[in-house]
Amino acid sequence: MIQRRHFVAAGAAAVASTLIQSKPGFGDAAGGPNPPASDAAVDAEDADNNVTGGIDAIAIGLNTSTIRGQKLSVPEQIDVASAGGFDAIEPWIRDLEAYRDAGGSITEIRRRIDDAGLAVCSAIGFAKWIVDDVGERTEALRIARRDMELVRSIGGTCIAAPPIGAHQASDDLVPLDAIAERFAALCEVGADVGVKPQLEVWGFSKNLSKLSDVAYVLTSIGRDDALFLPDFYHLHKGGNAFEGLHYVSAKTMQCFHINDYPDRPLDTLSDADRVYPGDGVCPLVDTIADLIRGGFSGTFSLELFNRDLWQQPADAVARTGAGKCRRVIDAAIAKAAR
Repeated sequence: MIQRRHFVAAGAAAVASTLIQSKPGFGDAAGGPNPPASDAAVDAEDADNNVTGGIDAIAIGLNTSTIRGQKLSVPEQIDVASAGGFDAIEPWIRDLEAYRDAGGSITEIRRRIDDAGLAVCSAIGFAKWIVDDVGERTEALRIARRDMELVRSIGGTCIAAPPIGAHQASDDLVPLDAIAERFAALCEVGADVGVKPQLEVWGFSKNLSKLSDVAYVLTSIGRDDALFLPDFYHLHKGGNAFEGLHYVSAKTMQCFHINDYPDRPLDTLSDADRVYPGDGVCPLVDTIADLIRGGFSGTFSLELFNRDLWQQPADAVARTGAGKCRRVIDAAIAKAAR
C-alpha cells in the first residue's frame, strides 16, 4: 500500500503545477479578519466548484498540544493522529523524552509512525538559542543538537525555533543582526545533524513577533536551510497583516500552524483562546489560497491549546479538527484555482 505521505506529496505537486500563478490581494485581510465561514458555507463553495481529489493535495498534521490535556503517551498520540485522518504528526520533544526515559523505545516510535503512514512534519523544542548570555547560548546549542538528533531518529527533518528566553516583556530587545547571527549558528548545528530549524514568530514575544523581523533574519543569513514556522494565531496576536506573507518565500514554509481565534481585542487573546479552523474570524480561506498561489505545498499542522477540548475524548477532537482543516484547505484550493 502506498503510504499516505507519498500520495499527499504527489497531489501537492499536481495542484501546484495547475494553480493560477498570479498574486491577487488577500481580500479583507488588509482591513481585518473576515467573518468566520460556516461549515455550510464552506461545503457549499466546495460543491459549487466541484472540488474532487484536492482534499489530500495539501497535507495536514496534528501538533500534539491539541490533545495535550488528555495526557496520552506518544504511541497513543500517533494512533489518535492516524485514526483522526491526519497525514502527519508534530510531537513535542518533552513527550518523546518522557517516553524514552520511562523505558520506551524511540526505534519503536519510528516504526509506529511509519506503519501509521504518517510523516513527522515538525517537532516542538525549546532550546534558548536566542539569548544574550554566551554560556547559556552554548548550552542551548548543545540541547538543540540533542533535540534534533531525537527528531531525526523518528524520521523528522524540521524543528521549531521559537524566541524562548527572549520573549518576556521584561527581556531586552535583541538586535536583529544578533538574532540573525545566532539563528545561523543554530542552522549550522541543524546542517550537521540533518534537521532544519524553523524560525517561529510568537505574537506575544518581546522579540520575533513581526513578519518583518523574520524576513530580515532569513534574508540576512541567506541560507537555503533556514526555515520559517508561521502560525495564524501568532501572526494575528503580533499585529501582523496577513498580506505580509507575500514577502516571505513559500519555500521557507514547510510547516504552518493552523488554528483560528475569536473576535476579541488582541490584548485579551491568549493561547487558550485558539479554536478549530473555521470557528473564528481568521481569514483562513483567502490567506491559504494566496499561499498556494505563491507556491506553498507544505503541511498545515493543527496547533491548539484549548482547555475545553482537553476535556473531550482525544479521538473526537482529532476527527473534528482534521475535518475542519480539510474543509478550510479544500475551499482555499478551489479558490486558488479560479
